[in-house]
Amino acid sequence: MAIVKNNKRLHTLTSELVNRAVLASSLGLQSYGGERDLYQALGYKTSIQYNDYLGRYRRQDIAKAVIDRPVKATWQGVIELVESNISEETEFEKAWRQLNRELNIKTKLSRLDKLTGIGRYGILLLGLSDVKKIEDFERPVGKGNYELKFIRPFGESSARIGLYETNTTNPRYSLPLIYNIEVGDVGTNSSKVVKVHYSRVIHITDSPLESEIYGTPRLEAIFNRLMDIDKLVGGDAEMFWRGARPGYHGKLDPEYQLTEEAKEDLKDQVDEYEHNLRRFLINEGIDIESLAQQIADPANHFQMQVQCISAETGIPLRILTGSERGELASSEDRSEWLSYVQTRREEHAEPCILRPFVDRMIELGILPTPEDDYSVKWADLFAQSEKARVEIGKSRANALREYTSNPMAEAVIPPSAFMEFFLGLTTDQIELITQIRDDEMMEEVDKMKEVKDVLEPEPEKEVLAPAEKNKPEKTKEQRGEPEKKRKMPDASV
Repeated sequence: MAIVKNNKRLHTLTSELVNRAVLASSLGLQSYGGERDLYQALGYKTSIQYNDYLGRYRRQDIAKAVIDRPVKATWQGVIELVESNISEETEFEKAWRQLNRELNIKTKLSRLDKLTGIGRYGILLLGLSDVKKIEDFERPVGKGNYELKFIRPFGESSARIGLYETNTTNPRYSLPLIYNIEVGDVGTNSSKVVKVHYSRVIHITDSPLESEIYGTPRLEAIFNRLMDIDKLVGGDAEMFWRGARPGYHGKLDPEYQLTEEAKEDLKDQVDEYEHNLRRFLINEGIDIESLAQQIADPANHFQMQVQCISAETGIPLRILTGSERGELASSEDRSEWLSYVQTRREEHAEPCILRPFVDRMIELGILPTPEDDYSVKWADLFAQSEKARVEIGKSRANALREYTSNPMAEAVIPPSAFMEFFLGLTTDQIELITQIRDDEMMEEVDKMKEVKDVLEPEPEKEVLAPAEKNKPEKTKEQRGEPEKKRKMPDASV
Protein backbone atom coordinates (compact mmCIF):
# COMPACT_ATOMS: atom_id res chain seq x y z
CA MET A 1 0.00 0.00 0.00
CA ALA A 2 2.85 2.37 0.85
CA ILE A 3 4.45 1.59 -2.53
CA VAL A 4 1.22 2.49 -4.33
CA LYS A 5 0.96 5.78 -2.45
CA ASN A 6 4.57 6.63 -3.23
CA ASN A 7 4.06 5.80 -6.90
CA LYS A 8 0.99 8.07 -7.06
CA ARG A 9 2.89 10.86 -5.38
CA LEU A 10 5.86 10.38 -7.73
CA HIS A 11 3.52 10.47 -10.72
CA THR A 12 1.91 13.70 -9.48
CA LEU A 13 5.27 15.40 -8.93
CA THR A 14 6.63 14.15 -12.27
CA SER A 15 3.59 15.47 -14.14
CA GLU A 16 3.97 18.84 -12.47
CA LEU A 17 7.68 19.04 -13.28
CA VAL A 18 7.06 18.00 -16.90
CA ASN A 19 4.38 20.67 -17.32
CA ARG A 20 6.66 23.32 -15.87
CA ALA A 21 9.54 22.18 -18.10
CA VAL A 22 7.35 22.32 -21.23
CA LEU A 23 6.19 25.82 -20.32
CA ALA A 24 9.75 26.97 -19.64
CA SER A 25 11.04 25.59 -22.93
CA SER A 26 8.35 27.41 -24.91
CA LEU A 27 9.12 30.82 -23.41
CA GLY A 28 10.88 33.10 -25.85
CA LEU A 29 10.18 30.87 -28.88
CA GLN A 30 6.87 32.46 -29.84
CA SER A 31 8.44 35.06 -32.14
CA TYR A 32 9.71 34.83 -35.72
CA GLY A 33 8.04 31.44 -36.14
CA GLY A 34 10.23 29.91 -33.45
CA GLU A 35 13.42 30.79 -35.32
CA ARG A 36 14.64 33.18 -32.66
CA ASP A 37 14.76 32.51 -28.91
CA LEU A 38 14.18 35.95 -27.40
CA TYR A 39 14.76 34.75 -23.83
CA GLN A 40 18.14 33.37 -24.79
CA ALA A 41 19.06 36.49 -26.77
CA LEU A 42 18.02 38.82 -23.91
CA GLY A 43 19.52 36.69 -21.16
CA TYR A 44 16.22 35.89 -19.39
CA LYS A 45 15.72 32.78 -17.25
CA THR A 46 13.28 30.22 -18.62
CA SER A 47 12.92 28.39 -15.32
CA ILE A 48 12.71 30.41 -12.11
CA GLN A 49 13.16 28.69 -8.75
CA TYR A 50 12.33 29.82 -5.23
CA ASN A 51 15.94 30.79 -4.53
CA ASP A 52 15.84 33.13 -7.55
CA TYR A 53 12.89 34.99 -6.05
CA LEU A 54 14.46 35.00 -2.59
CA GLY A 55 17.75 36.30 -3.98
CA ARG A 56 15.98 39.15 -5.75
CA TYR A 57 14.07 40.02 -2.60
CA ARG A 58 17.23 40.12 -0.49
CA ARG A 59 19.52 41.92 -2.92
CA GLN A 60 17.43 44.10 -5.24
CA ASP A 61 15.73 47.26 -4.01
CA ILE A 62 12.78 47.33 -6.40
CA ALA A 63 12.02 43.64 -5.82
CA LYS A 64 12.05 44.18 -2.06
CA ALA A 65 9.77 47.22 -2.42
CA VAL A 66 7.27 45.18 -4.47
CA ILE A 67 7.01 42.65 -1.63
CA ASP A 68 7.38 44.84 1.46
CA ARG A 69 5.43 48.03 0.78
CA PRO A 70 1.99 46.50 0.18
CA VAL A 71 2.45 44.20 3.18
CA LYS A 72 3.61 47.02 5.46
CA ALA A 73 0.69 49.24 4.44
CA THR A 74 -1.82 46.39 4.79
CA TRP A 75 -0.92 45.46 8.37
CA GLN A 76 -0.25 48.93 9.74
CA GLY A 77 -2.15 50.11 12.80
CA VAL A 78 -4.13 48.23 15.42
CA ILE A 79 -6.27 45.25 14.38
CA GLU A 80 -9.33 44.56 16.52
CA LEU A 81 -11.86 41.75 16.50
CA VAL A 82 -15.32 43.08 17.31
CA GLU A 83 -18.08 40.68 18.37
CA SER A 84 -20.90 43.18 18.80
CA ASN A 85 -21.68 46.87 18.70
CA ILE A 86 -22.11 47.24 22.44
CA SER A 87 -19.59 49.38 24.27
CA GLU A 88 -18.67 46.73 26.84
CA GLU A 89 -15.76 44.46 25.96
CA THR A 90 -16.79 40.81 25.46
CA GLU A 91 -14.83 37.75 26.55
CA PHE A 92 -13.96 36.98 22.94
CA GLU A 93 -12.60 40.48 22.33
CA LYS A 94 -10.66 40.43 25.59
CA ALA A 95 -9.13 37.01 24.81
CA TRP A 96 -8.03 38.16 21.34
CA ARG A 97 -6.40 41.29 22.72
CA GLN A 98 -4.55 39.23 25.32
CA LEU A 99 -3.41 36.62 22.77
CA ASN A 100 -2.26 39.28 20.33
CA ARG A 101 -0.24 41.00 23.04
CA GLU A 102 1.41 37.79 24.26
CA LEU A 103 2.36 36.30 20.87
CA ASN A 104 2.67 39.48 18.76
CA ILE A 105 0.30 37.95 16.24
CA LYS A 106 0.09 40.89 13.86
CA THR A 107 3.85 40.91 13.27
CA LYS A 108 3.91 37.14 12.66
CA LEU A 109 1.04 37.34 10.16
CA SER A 110 2.80 40.20 8.38
CA ARG A 111 5.93 38.05 8.01
CA LEU A 112 3.77 35.20 6.73
CA ASP A 113 2.31 37.54 4.12
CA LYS A 114 5.81 38.40 2.86
CA LEU A 115 6.94 34.76 2.71
CA THR A 116 3.76 33.81 0.86
CA GLY A 117 4.49 36.45 -1.77
CA ILE A 118 8.11 35.45 -2.31
CA GLY A 119 7.27 31.84 -3.12
CA ARG A 120 4.16 29.92 -4.10
CA TYR A 121 2.91 29.45 -0.55
CA GLY A 122 3.71 30.04 3.08
CA ILE A 123 2.71 28.25 6.26
CA LEU A 124 2.12 29.21 9.89
CA LEU A 125 3.24 26.55 12.37
CA LEU A 126 1.06 26.35 15.49
CA GLY A 127 2.94 25.42 18.64
CA LEU A 128 0.20 23.73 20.68
CA SER A 129 0.43 22.61 24.27
CA ASP A 130 -0.02 18.88 23.48
CA VAL A 131 3.48 18.65 21.94
CA LYS A 132 5.87 17.22 24.53
CA LYS A 133 8.57 15.94 22.20
CA ILE A 134 9.52 16.67 18.60
CA GLU A 135 7.84 13.49 17.28
CA ASP A 136 4.47 14.77 18.52
CA PHE A 137 4.32 17.29 15.68
CA GLU A 138 3.55 14.43 13.28
CA ARG A 139 0.41 13.41 15.22
CA PRO A 140 -2.99 14.87 14.18
CA VAL A 141 -4.54 17.40 16.53
CA GLY A 142 -7.41 15.82 18.40
CA LYS A 143 -10.49 17.39 19.92
CA GLY A 144 -10.18 19.40 23.09
CA ASN A 145 -8.99 22.74 24.41
CA TYR A 146 -5.38 23.69 23.83
CA GLU A 147 -2.98 26.42 24.76
CA LEU A 148 -1.04 28.18 22.02
CA LYS A 149 2.63 28.37 23.01
CA PHE A 150 4.02 29.98 19.84
CA ILE A 151 3.40 30.61 16.14
CA ARG A 152 6.12 30.66 13.51
CA PRO A 153 5.92 31.51 9.77
CA PHE A 154 7.89 29.55 7.15
CA GLY A 155 8.40 30.01 3.43
CA GLU A 156 8.21 27.45 0.64
CA SER A 157 11.87 26.39 0.82
CA SER A 158 11.77 25.80 4.60
CA ALA A 159 8.41 24.01 4.66
CA ARG A 160 8.31 21.49 1.85
CA ILE A 161 5.36 19.20 1.34
CA GLY A 162 6.47 15.67 2.19
CA LEU A 163 3.26 13.70 1.70
CA TYR A 164 -0.04 14.29 -0.08
CA GLU A 165 -3.46 12.83 0.62
CA THR A 166 -3.95 10.09 -2.01
CA ASN A 167 -7.34 8.75 -0.93
CA THR A 168 -9.81 9.90 -3.59
CA THR A 169 -12.73 9.60 -1.17
CA ASN A 170 -11.11 11.96 1.32
CA PRO A 171 -12.24 15.62 1.10
CA ARG A 172 -8.55 16.58 1.31
CA TYR A 173 -7.60 14.53 -1.73
CA SER A 174 -4.35 15.82 -3.34
CA LEU A 175 -3.83 18.30 -0.50
CA PRO A 176 -0.77 18.22 1.82
CA LEU A 177 -0.79 15.64 4.57
CA ILE A 178 2.71 15.98 6.06
CA TYR A 179 5.13 18.92 5.89
CA ASN A 180 8.89 18.62 6.22
CA ILE A 181 9.81 21.80 8.06
CA GLU A 182 13.44 22.76 8.36
CA VAL A 183 14.00 24.22 11.82
CA GLY A 184 17.25 25.99 12.63
CA ASP A 185 19.16 25.33 15.83
CA VAL A 186 20.88 28.53 16.94
CA GLY A 187 23.04 26.74 19.52
CA THR A 188 24.69 24.34 17.08
CA ASN A 189 24.35 26.58 14.00
CA SER A 190 22.62 23.75 12.17
CA SER A 191 19.12 22.71 11.17
CA LYS A 192 16.97 19.62 11.26
CA VAL A 193 13.82 18.54 9.47
CA VAL A 194 10.68 18.08 11.54
CA LYS A 195 7.68 16.20 10.18
CA VAL A 196 4.48 18.14 10.93
CA HIS A 197 0.87 17.08 10.41
CA TYR A 198 -1.28 19.45 8.35
CA SER A 199 -3.64 20.03 11.31
CA ARG A 200 -0.83 21.92 13.03
CA VAL A 201 -0.28 24.19 10.05
CA ILE A 202 -2.18 27.00 8.34
CA HIS A 203 -1.39 26.93 4.61
CA ILE A 204 -1.56 30.31 2.80
CA THR A 205 -1.42 31.02 -0.95
CA ASP A 206 -1.62 34.23 -2.96
CA SER A 207 -3.31 34.46 -6.39
CA PRO A 208 -3.81 30.72 -6.97
CA LEU A 209 -5.07 29.56 -10.36
CA GLU A 210 -5.84 25.87 -10.89
CA SER A 211 -4.00 24.58 -7.82
CA GLU A 212 -5.32 24.75 -4.26
CA ILE A 213 -1.78 24.36 -2.94
CA TYR A 214 0.37 26.67 -5.04
CA GLY A 215 -0.17 30.36 -5.70
CA THR A 216 1.66 32.77 -7.97
CA PRO A 217 4.88 34.40 -6.72
CA ARG A 218 4.55 38.18 -6.77
CA LEU A 219 7.87 38.59 -8.58
CA GLU A 220 7.14 36.06 -11.33
CA ALA A 221 5.43 38.37 -13.85
CA ILE A 222 8.01 41.15 -13.36
CA PHE A 223 11.11 38.97 -13.16
CA ASN A 224 12.33 39.95 -16.63
CA ARG A 225 11.89 43.63 -15.79
CA LEU A 226 13.92 43.15 -12.62
CA MET A 227 16.73 41.62 -14.70
CA ASP A 228 16.54 44.57 -17.10
CA ILE A 229 16.89 46.98 -14.18
CA ASP A 230 20.03 45.14 -13.09
CA LYS A 231 21.44 45.59 -16.59
CA LEU A 232 20.57 49.29 -16.68
CA VAL A 233 21.67 50.26 -13.18
CA GLY A 234 24.70 48.00 -13.11
CA GLY A 235 25.66 49.02 -16.64
CA ASP A 236 25.28 52.68 -15.73
CA ALA A 237 27.64 52.30 -12.77
CA GLU A 238 30.16 50.40 -14.88
CA MET A 239 29.89 52.95 -17.68
CA PHE A 240 30.56 55.79 -15.27
CA TRP A 241 33.44 53.90 -13.66
CA ARG A 242 35.09 53.36 -17.00
CA GLY A 243 34.00 56.49 -18.85
CA ALA A 244 34.10 59.26 -16.25
CA ARG A 245 37.87 58.94 -16.10
CA PRO A 246 39.08 59.35 -19.68
CA GLY A 247 41.40 56.94 -21.42
CA TYR A 248 44.64 58.07 -23.03
CA HIS A 249 46.22 57.64 -26.41
CA GLY A 250 49.97 57.86 -26.98
CA LYS A 251 51.42 58.95 -30.32
CA LEU A 252 55.10 58.07 -30.89
CA ASP A 253 57.35 60.55 -32.67
CA PRO A 254 58.54 58.90 -35.95
CA GLU A 255 62.13 60.11 -35.34
CA TYR A 256 62.22 58.76 -31.79
CA GLN A 257 63.54 55.32 -31.00
CA LEU A 258 61.71 53.84 -27.97
CA THR A 259 64.06 51.58 -26.04
CA GLU A 260 62.92 48.64 -23.96
CA GLU A 261 64.02 50.43 -20.81
CA ALA A 262 61.95 53.53 -21.73
CA LYS A 263 58.99 51.32 -22.62
CA GLU A 264 59.07 49.57 -19.22
CA ASP A 265 59.44 52.89 -17.43
CA LEU A 266 56.43 54.34 -19.26
CA LYS A 267 54.41 51.24 -18.48
CA ASP A 268 55.22 51.56 -14.77
CA GLN A 269 54.20 55.20 -14.81
CA VAL A 270 50.89 54.40 -16.49
CA ASP A 271 50.17 51.65 -13.95
CA GLU A 272 50.91 53.98 -11.05
CA TYR A 273 48.77 56.67 -12.62
CA GLU A 274 45.87 54.28 -13.15
CA HIS A 275 45.96 53.10 -9.53
CA ASN A 276 46.13 56.65 -8.14
CA LEU A 277 49.76 56.37 -7.01
CA ARG A 278 50.94 59.04 -9.47
CA ARG A 279 49.23 62.17 -10.82
CA PHE A 280 51.73 63.09 -13.53
CA LEU A 281 53.65 61.38 -16.34
CA ILE A 282 57.22 61.99 -17.53
CA ASN A 283 57.78 60.67 -20.99
CA GLU A 284 60.03 61.33 -23.98
CA GLY A 285 59.11 61.11 -27.66
CA ILE A 286 55.44 60.29 -27.03
CA ASP A 287 52.47 62.69 -27.16
CA ILE A 288 49.72 61.54 -24.77
CA GLU A 289 46.19 62.67 -25.49
CA SER A 290 42.99 61.97 -23.51
CA LEU A 291 40.13 60.15 -25.20
CA ALA A 292 36.58 61.57 -25.32
CA GLN A 293 34.32 60.54 -22.43
CA GLN A 294 31.31 58.36 -23.27
CA ILE A 295 28.62 58.62 -20.58
CA ALA A 296 24.87 58.33 -21.24
CA ASP A 297 21.94 59.05 -18.91
CA PRO A 298 19.91 55.84 -18.28
CA ALA A 299 17.05 57.64 -16.47
CA ASN A 300 14.51 57.29 -19.29
CA HIS A 301 15.27 53.59 -19.77
CA PHE A 302 15.03 52.95 -16.03
CA GLN A 303 11.76 54.89 -15.87
CA MET A 304 10.23 52.68 -18.55
CA GLN A 305 11.10 49.52 -16.61
CA VAL A 306 9.61 50.70 -13.30
CA GLN A 307 6.49 51.90 -15.13
CA CYS A 308 5.99 48.35 -16.41
CA ILE A 309 6.45 47.01 -12.86
CA SER A 310 3.99 49.58 -11.50
CA ALA A 311 1.42 48.64 -14.14
CA GLU A 312 1.60 44.94 -13.29
CA THR A 313 1.72 45.17 -9.49
CA GLY A 314 -0.81 47.99 -9.10
CA ILE A 315 1.60 49.99 -6.92
CA PRO A 316 1.64 53.67 -7.99
CA LEU A 317 4.96 54.68 -9.52
CA ARG A 318 5.78 57.29 -6.90
CA ILE A 319 4.97 54.90 -4.08
CA LEU A 320 7.13 52.20 -5.67
CA THR A 321 10.14 54.47 -6.14
CA GLY A 322 9.84 56.11 -2.73
CA SER A 323 8.72 59.58 -3.86
CA GLU A 324 5.69 59.52 -1.58
CA ARG A 325 7.58 61.34 1.15
CA GLY A 326 6.92 65.03 1.56
CA GLU A 327 4.83 66.83 -1.01
CA LEU A 328 6.07 64.90 -4.03
CA ALA A 329 3.21 62.41 -4.25
CA SER A 330 0.01 63.84 -5.62
CA SER A 331 -3.35 63.36 -3.91
CA GLU A 332 -4.40 61.08 -6.78
CA ASP A 333 -1.41 58.80 -6.13
CA ARG A 334 -2.20 58.65 -2.42
CA SER A 335 -5.89 57.95 -3.01
CA GLU A 336 -5.06 55.25 -5.57
CA TRP A 337 -2.55 53.66 -3.21
CA LEU A 338 -4.91 53.64 -0.23
CA SER A 339 -7.66 52.11 -2.38
CA TYR A 340 -5.20 49.39 -3.45
CA VAL A 341 -4.27 48.65 0.16
CA GLN A 342 -7.92 48.61 1.27
CA THR A 343 -8.77 46.13 -1.50
CA ARG A 344 -5.81 43.98 -0.48
CA ARG A 345 -7.09 43.90 3.08
CA GLU A 346 -10.58 42.88 2.00
CA GLU A 347 -9.60 40.30 -0.63
CA HIS A 348 -6.40 38.74 0.73
CA ALA A 349 -5.23 39.67 4.23
CA GLU A 350 -8.55 39.17 6.02
CA PRO A 351 -10.14 36.18 4.21
CA CYS A 352 -6.93 34.29 3.42
CA ILE A 353 -4.69 34.96 6.45
CA LEU A 354 -6.38 36.56 9.46
CA ARG A 355 -9.76 34.77 9.50
CA PRO A 356 -8.34 31.25 8.91
CA PHE A 357 -6.07 31.83 11.91
CA VAL A 358 -8.85 33.17 14.16
CA ASP A 359 -11.28 30.41 13.12
CA ARG A 360 -8.62 27.81 13.90
CA MET A 361 -8.07 29.38 17.34
CA ILE A 362 -11.80 29.16 18.06
CA GLU A 363 -11.90 25.55 16.87
CA LEU A 364 -9.05 24.59 19.21
CA GLY A 365 -10.59 26.42 22.18
CA ILE A 366 -7.76 28.93 22.39
CA LEU A 367 -10.27 31.72 21.78
CA PRO A 368 -13.81 31.50 23.20
CA THR A 369 -16.61 30.95 20.73
CA PRO A 370 -18.32 34.30 20.06
CA GLU A 371 -22.04 34.46 20.71
CA ASP A 372 -22.47 36.21 17.38
CA ASP A 373 -20.26 36.42 14.33
CA TYR A 374 -17.19 38.62 14.71
CA SER A 375 -15.90 41.35 12.41
CA VAL A 376 -12.40 42.65 11.82
CA LYS A 377 -11.76 46.31 12.54
CA TRP A 378 -8.70 47.61 10.72
CA ALA A 379 -6.97 50.93 11.28
CA ASP A 380 -8.51 53.69 9.15
CA LEU A 381 -6.35 54.20 6.07
CA PHE A 382 -8.15 57.35 4.97
CA ALA A 383 -7.80 59.22 8.26
CA GLN A 384 -6.66 62.74 7.54
CA SER A 385 -3.27 63.93 8.68
CA GLU A 386 -2.88 66.92 10.98
CA LYS A 387 -1.67 69.06 8.09
CA ALA A 388 -4.66 68.07 5.94
CA ARG A 389 -7.10 68.88 8.74
CA VAL A 390 -5.52 72.31 9.22
CA GLU A 391 -5.76 73.07 5.49
CA ILE A 392 -9.40 71.97 5.35
CA GLY A 393 -10.24 74.06 8.40
CA LYS A 394 -8.57 77.09 6.86
CA SER A 395 -10.54 76.70 3.62
CA ARG A 396 -13.82 76.30 5.50
CA ALA A 397 -13.09 79.36 7.62
CA ASN A 398 -12.50 81.45 4.50
CA ALA A 399 -15.72 80.19 2.91
CA LEU A 400 -17.67 80.92 6.09
CA ARG A 401 -16.27 84.44 6.28
CA GLU A 402 -17.34 85.17 2.71
CA TYR A 403 -20.80 83.75 3.42
CA THR A 404 -21.45 85.74 6.60
CA SER A 405 -20.11 89.01 5.15
CA ASN A 406 -22.86 89.08 2.49
CA PRO A 407 -26.22 90.15 4.01
CA MET A 408 -28.16 88.53 1.16
CA ALA A 409 -26.43 85.16 1.42
CA GLU A 410 -28.92 83.61 3.87
CA ALA A 411 -31.84 84.67 1.67
CA VAL A 412 -30.36 82.77 -1.27
CA ILE A 413 -28.80 79.76 0.54
CA PRO A 414 -29.99 78.75 4.04
CA PRO A 415 -27.21 78.18 6.60
CA SER A 416 -27.86 74.42 6.80
CA ALA A 417 -27.58 74.07 3.00
CA PHE A 418 -24.39 76.13 2.99
CA MET A 419 -22.82 73.92 5.64
CA GLU A 420 -23.78 70.73 3.81
CA PHE A 421 -23.00 71.59 0.18
CA PHE A 422 -20.27 74.21 0.50
CA LEU A 423 -18.47 73.22 3.71
CA GLY A 424 -18.96 69.48 3.12
CA LEU A 425 -20.31 68.72 6.60
CA THR A 426 -22.43 65.69 7.36
CA THR A 427 -25.95 65.81 8.80
CA ASP A 428 -24.68 64.77 12.24
CA GLN A 429 -22.03 67.47 12.15
CA ILE A 430 -24.59 70.12 11.16
CA GLU A 431 -26.92 69.05 13.98
CA LEU A 432 -24.07 69.15 16.46
CA ILE A 433 -23.00 72.63 15.32
CA THR A 434 -26.60 73.87 15.55
CA GLN A 435 -26.99 72.43 19.03
CA ILE A 436 -23.71 73.99 20.21
CA ARG A 437 -24.74 77.34 18.74
CA ASP A 438 -28.18 77.27 20.43
CA ASP A 439 -26.68 76.27 23.76
CA GLU A 440 -24.14 79.06 23.61
CA MET A 441 -26.84 81.58 22.68
CA MET A 442 -28.97 80.52 25.65
CA GLU A 443 -25.94 80.70 27.90
CA GLU A 444 -25.21 84.22 26.64
CA VAL A 445 -28.83 85.29 27.31
CA ASP A 446 -28.57 83.97 30.88
CA LYS A 447 -25.33 85.87 31.42
CA MET A 448 -26.83 89.11 30.12
CA LYS A 449 -29.80 88.69 32.46
CA GLU A 450 -27.48 88.20 35.43
CA VAL A 451 -25.56 91.38 34.53
CA LYS A 452 -28.83 93.35 34.19
CA ASP A 453 -29.99 92.17 37.60
CA VAL A 454 -26.74 93.39 39.14
CA LEU A 455 -26.81 96.81 37.42
CA GLU A 456 -30.58 97.47 37.78
CA PRO A 457 -31.87 95.81 40.94
CA GLU A 458 -35.64 95.82 41.56
CA PRO A 459 -36.91 98.23 44.36
CA GLU A 460 -37.36 96.54 47.67
CA LYS A 461 -40.98 96.26 48.94
CA GLU A 462 -41.84 97.54 52.47
CA VAL A 463 -42.17 94.67 54.80
CA LEU A 464 -44.79 95.12 57.55
CA ALA A 465 -44.64 93.60 60.93
CA PRO A 466 -47.27 90.96 61.64
CA ALA A 467 -49.06 93.22 64.17
CA GLU A 468 -49.34 96.04 61.70
CA LYS A 469 -50.84 93.87 58.99
CA ASN A 470 -54.12 93.53 61.02
CA LYS A 471 -54.53 97.26 61.79
CA PRO A 472 -57.35 99.11 59.98
CA GLU A 473 -56.30 101.33 57.19
CA LYS A 474 -55.93 105.00 58.21
CA THR A 475 -58.27 107.61 56.85
CA LYS A 476 -57.08 110.60 54.89
CA GLU A 477 -57.68 112.80 57.87
CA GLN A 478 -55.58 110.49 60.02
CA ARG A 479 -52.89 110.52 57.37
CA GLY A 480 -53.05 114.32 57.27
CA GLU A 481 -54.24 114.50 53.70
CA PRO A 482 -56.77 117.31 52.86
CA GLU A 483 -60.25 116.05 51.99
CA LYS A 484 -61.27 116.80 48.47
CA LYS A 485 -64.45 118.89 48.21
CA ARG A 486 -67.20 117.64 45.94
CA LYS A 487 -67.87 120.02 43.09
CA MET A 488 -71.39 121.32 43.18
CA PRO A 489 -73.33 121.51 39.95
CA ASP A 490 -73.98 124.87 38.38
CA ALA A 491 -77.23 126.34 39.72
CA SER A 492 -78.05 127.90 36.42
CA VAL A 493 -78.39 124.56 34.75
